[in-house]
Amino acid sequence: MANTQDFTAMMKDMMGAFPVDTSAFEDAFKTHATLGEKLSGVYLEAADKSAEISSKWTKDTLSKVSDLTKAKKEPADYAKAMTDFASAYAEMSAEHMAAFAEIAKKMQSETMELMMTAGKDMSDDASAAVKKATKDATAATKKAAAK
Repeated sequence: MANTQDFTAMMKDMMGAFPVDTSAFEDAFKTHATLGEKLSGVYLEAADKSAEISSKWTKDTLSKVSDLTKAKKEPADYAKAMTDFASAYAEMSAEHMAAFAEIAKKMQSETMELMMTAGKDMSDDASAAVKKATKDATAATKKAAAK
């Protein structure tokens, strides 16, 4: 009966000759997790400010509607109240939309800054990992050739 060769020992020797350094993967994961945390902070801050603006807008509108619903002495006063409400609401709308635009602009700016920083960090991490892998592979090749 023919004996089959045990490849387990040979695979262990081969894998041992080319060690894998997982620190590059760990660093990449940490960089990604940190980016996610920072981006979440930016988004949550924007959502919080947007909710504040929406709430203020609603309160301001209800205040104006309250004035609109009060009983008037003359029929023409109802038309004037409606005109005043429409004018005030248009002004409020412009103010609140400008506030939303400022939030969006700030969020876009912070997001781009984070993405640029993260891209640089990831590029540096990848470059360091490639250099280390090349060095380790060269050393392992030299060691295997010396045997």
